[in-house]
Amino acid sequence: MTTTHTPPLALTMGDPAGIGLDITLALWSDRKTLSLPPFLFIGDAAALAERAALLGLDVALAAATPETAASVFSDALPVLAADCAAPVVAGEPDSRNAAAITGAIETAVALTMAGRTAAVVTNPIAKAVLYDAGFGFPGHTEFLADLAAKATGEEALLPVMLLAGPKLRAVPVTIHIPLKDVPEALTEDLIVETAVITERDLRQRFGITRPRLAIAGLNPHAGEGGALGLEDDAIVRPAVERLKAAGISAVGPLPADTMFHDAARASYDVALCMYHDQALIPAKALGFDDSVNATLGLPFIRTSPDHGTAFALAGKGVARPDSLLAALSLAAVLAAHERNTKETA
Repeated sequence: MTTTHTPPLALTMGDPAGIGLDITLALWSDRKTLSLPPFLFIGDAAALAERAALLGLDVALAAATPETAASVFSDALPVLAADCAAPVVAGEPDSRNAAAITGAIETAVALTMAGRTAAVVTNPIAKAVLYDAGFGFPGHTEFLADLAAKATGEEALLPVMLLAGPKLRAVPVTIHIPLKDVPEALTEDLIVETAVITERDLRQRFGITRPRLAIAGLNPHAGEGGALGLEDDAIVRPAVERLKAAGISAVGPLPADTMFHDAARASYDVALCMYHDQALIPAKALGFDDSVNATLGLPFIRTSPDHGTAFALAGKGVARPDSLLAALSLAAVLAAHERNTKETA
């Protein structure tokens, strides 16, 4: 009988001075109780071992590859080395380790695109630390899109950030830009393209047969008929009409202040918001510990915990691993759905 090999998830170390190491170790230590999906940790093994000792955790580490990770996972945490250039100290980020941080991400993407790992799950990074070393991207999302574009030979890919929690899925159309730049960056085409990618991935990866999209207005009260801004009638409304004409279930522009209560959320599958905080504030308020950051529009699955590096908590044994668990679990579910879809196609 032939046994089908199910690739493990690729888990990057993030900034090793942050809580990524802490929550990775905490989850693996409780792997049996949590039914944790097997993953391959890509990062500095020595730093991981030192953090385990600091936290008082008895964790065995094993050098591994994507092909061996699952077989050792029950007995040891499998590690593919991405060594840091400088010593790792909990709570003290060091830009000399930027190359190892980004290198782990590059390795995870390459392995996943080659089919050797099932999905990319990223521990948190600190962008300011990477900027000091010349990192040229606003964040994880844009870096991953660039890696995907280079790998596929496409000129550009539009990455779409989805915050997925138990009570809300939300997408910001514009992401890491100052609020004052949002009106200029927001275009009808950008809203439509973001919505099309979101609708497609919710169908193909999340298994939602006909996703319902709620489109937020940019201004208070969705512009109040032009009294509070012209963008909603000039940009957002025409985008919604184009989506409807394309057969996508979309409504809007809707006043953002009435979109996120219980009854309103029951009427849609995802909220498309016009700027970063319009999406992330309700997403984090409704599911701070168990929401997941997933990137849509890429040729591979990527999830991440919906929190930062929390340097002040690193090495103290108080960081909660809930969001990383949710990110790993969602990645495993999406990867399984993708495999099943391909097998039955």
